[in-house]
Amino acid sequence: MSVINLIILISLPGWGSFILTALTIAAIYSLLTLGLNIHYGYTGLINFGHVAFFSAGAYTAALLTVPPAAQTVGAEYIFGLNLPMPLGLPISLIGAAIAGGLLSICIGMTSARLSSHYLAIATFALAGIFSSVLENEAWLTNGSFGLNNVPRPGRATMGATEWELLYFIFVVLMLVGVLIVLTRLSNSPFGRLLKGVRENEDAAKMLGKNITQVKLTSFAIGGAVAGLAGGLYAHYIGSVVVQQFVPSVTFTIWAALLLGGVASNSGAILGAFLLVGFQESTRFLTNIYDGLLVVLPEIMTSVLRVAVQPFPDHPSFVPSLRFVVIGVLIVFVIRYRPEGVLGDSREIEAIGEEEQ
Repeated sequence: MSVINLIILISLPGWGSFILTALTIAAIYSLLTLGLNIHYGYTGLINFGHVAFFSAGAYTAALLTVPPAAQTVGAEYIFGLNLPMPLGLPISLIGAAIAGGLLSICIGMTSARLSSHYLAIATFALAGIFSSVLENEAWLTNGSFGLNNVPRPGRATMGATEWELLYFIFVVLMLVGVLIVLTRLSNSPFGRLLKGVRENEDAAKMLGKNITQVKLTSFAIGGAVAGLAGGLYAHYIGSVVVQQFVPSVTFTIWAALLLGGVASNSGAILGAFLLVGFQESTRFLTNIYDGLLVVLPEIMTSVLRVAVQPFPDHPSFVPSLRFVVIGVLIVFVIRYRPEGVLGDSREIEAIGEEEQ
């Protein structure tokens, strides 16, 4: 889609907010996928708790910028720095990245020595523990009610579409900056060390490398990127609630990484945009169907009704099919193109050899 076509779509009534929301969420998920790519694509770490770093960044950004509980009716939390916007935004995002990195180090210290499926189970369990902490420590997170007054910098001074467009541009700039840093990192000696650990830990040990330290560093980098994504997400949505950070977010990121290409930064971004774009564009299939029944000739509407008659007559059934389609798509990708759209088959072979 050209830039001109995108501008035309955004300018259409009712379409601007939807398109910008989908693009912004896709850009944020691209950051999450880049973080996971550092873990799995470059280091071979199977991390099923990636959403924990995402939530740590989101809650940190919220706590740094929300007003104190005394200014919020019904709030139970006691901590809120109320940093002014937009000057407090850089501090908020840096804090979010640090929180994601620190949590990843804490999780990595307890599980980095594990390998393969044991690491996956450990990270998944530790992420669940962290989610329970967020929900039960109401003095810090306001419990299951969450933090609902997260500032959206500049939103009060401009229109909805203008603000969403400006924030989307800001997120894209952050994404490009992170992409440049991670690309340079992956091409550096340290990036080659990560791949060496991924491909053969014993050989790396024989060369005198501290494998545990390398894995912890990889955890920290990927966690910091996920924390940054969480900070951007918190300021975009305007609230953080535990229910936003469920395990399905992690598996969505895994699907995006496998679809775009493991050990490929550009593939990670492409996979996130493809997956989020598909999810959002198919959200209103029921509305599209109802619209077709209105505008199509009678004979065509009869054929359409017959075609969908075998399916359950429930408003959520057709949109829910997108999850089935995503699952089938991932199966086909793994079966016929395991390296993904932009991945390298040699990288997949290297990861597979280490896991065996």
